[in-house]
Amino acid sequence: MKRVIALERETITALGTEPGEYVSLEGPTGESVVAEVTSRPSEETGARTVRLDRRLAERLDVAPGETVRAEPADVRSAERVEIALPEDVPSREALELSQRDALVGRVLSDGETVTVPLADGSGTETRNVPIEVVALEPAGPAVVEDWTSVVLSPESATVGDAEDDPGAVGVTYDDVGGLDEELEQVREVVELPMRYPGLFDRLGIDPPNGVLLYGPPGTGKTLVARALANEVGAHFRTLRGPEIVSKYRGESEQRLREIFEEAEANAPAVVFIDEIDAIAPKREDVGDAERRIVAQLLSVLDDGADGEQVVVVGTTNRIDSIDPALRRPGRFDREIEIGVPDADGRAEILDIHAADVPLSDGVDLERYAERTHGFVGADLENLIREG
Repeated sequence: MKRVIALERETITALGTEPGEYVSLEGPTGESVVAEVTSRPSEETGARTVRLDRRLAERLDVAPGETVRAEPADVRSAERVEIALPEDVPSREALELSQRDALVGRVLSDGETVTVPLADGSGTETRNVPIEVVALEPAGPAVVEDWTSVVLSPESATVGDAEDDPGAVGVTYDDVGGLDEELEQVREVVELPMRYPGLFDRLGIDPPNGVLLYGPPGTGKTLVARALANEVGAHFRTLRGPEIVSKYRGESEQRLREIFEEAEANAPAVVFIDEIDAIAPKREDVGDAERRIVAQLLSVLDDGADGEQVVVVGTTNRIDSIDPALRRPGRFDREIEIGVPDADGRAEILDIHAADVPLSDGVDLERYAERTHGFVGADLENLIREG
């Protein structure tokens, strides 16, 4: 997403710049960013006041009421950008176009780390990937155009793995819109046993082992898991299909065991299995290797019922494609549908995504909510991002 700040007209004139141009902001601790200028009436921003979103405020390490230094920035068009990706991002050669699309319109500087949304193999879910700007031509700050050449560095980025912990991006329950009832159910299944384990002991019942979130693509299943990771404060481990599948016999099963052993060693823990249908399809429809993976997953789920505080959260767009054995009691005890939001839910989602974005005068989010029947959370986020 572009970095945009809002200034009232007198301040823009005093800086010698215009809306659509760029300024450099420096916070009280010396942190700096370059952002695009938009104009707002003085009654919205206040005289000599800058309005910026939460992410920019965190980047500048600035709080409301503190002072920032602003000056015009010389931003040229980037001819070439070299980026490095985290080591765990697969199929690097195939990522070049999608990464460039995510970078178009952004102002970059040498050595900077930015986060871009990366679609999974199905194109239905995204995760945030930190990428490192290795080199810019000309030297930054420079804005990425749709014709800019974006190349991938042969070296891995030094910024860590690509969102291995879904909670690493700071998502909380407040960031989940239109899913109040569903979120309450997930919290009941996962958070309650984590926070009050003695309650279940006194009642003489076993806490749930797992919860399955199902529904159309883009409705917020992964977002719910990200919020859960932050709010529960438990060890959180993400498991994805490509991470498990191996061409060598026995390696996939061993990797599954290791992941669950790690979770047990760090209990209380949550194991998040994204697109569980990819690694646990119906056994009658697949070959021997896939059947062994399903059998091993069933085994580790059963072993998890032996008292360790390990809860498994799985997501799927195709619940009927999952092996039926996974849906028996003691494995995934609860199935929660994450469906398409209604008008009120869409309005809440739009409010959340627009909270950090300076909007044009006259934008009526309620009207957009009423006219976007059938839109899911991902569609609404894209509407704000591209609008």
